[in-house]
Amino acid sequence: MRYTLLFSILLLLFMSCNKDKFSSTPSLKFTSVNTTQLHNQQLIQFTLSFTDSEGDILNNDSALYIQQVVPDCLASNTDSYYPLPDFPTTKNQKGDIIVTFSYNSVVGYTSLLTPQCQKNDTAVFRFALRDQAKHVSDTVSSPPIILYYP
Repeated sequence: MRYTLLFSILLLLFMSCNKDKFSSTPSLKFTSVNTTQLHNQQLIQFTLSFTDSEGDILNNDSALYIQQVVPDCLASNTDSYYPLPDFPTTKNQKGDIIVTFSYNSVVGYTSLLTPQCQKNDTAVFRFALRDQAKHVSDTVSSPPIILYYP
């Protein structure tokens, strides 16, 4: 009886350790940002990692939702969708998403809104990923980013 109980516990532990880490709802994780102080004519680059068991993160029907939250200046808050590039998809997919913004018109990049309250903004960027089946990941946040008033 004692060995049966011990065997059952070990089997349960083994099964839980080998659990598939991918789910049908995409998983999103904030990995890094290249700067936390953004000056005029500078780029900011966020790196996010994702997983998805169905491999249905496609540019046409998926989206990366981005929210810029500035608690001290509500006029600077923005919501947007970032277009995902075309890439090959597979089951149990994982990868990185790199989001790049310019601050005050660096040509070729999506531009961030300059501070609307005539002073420096401290913003937090929040991200969520939606797949083709309309499953939405948890929301992840950046550290506070200072946007210097030009």
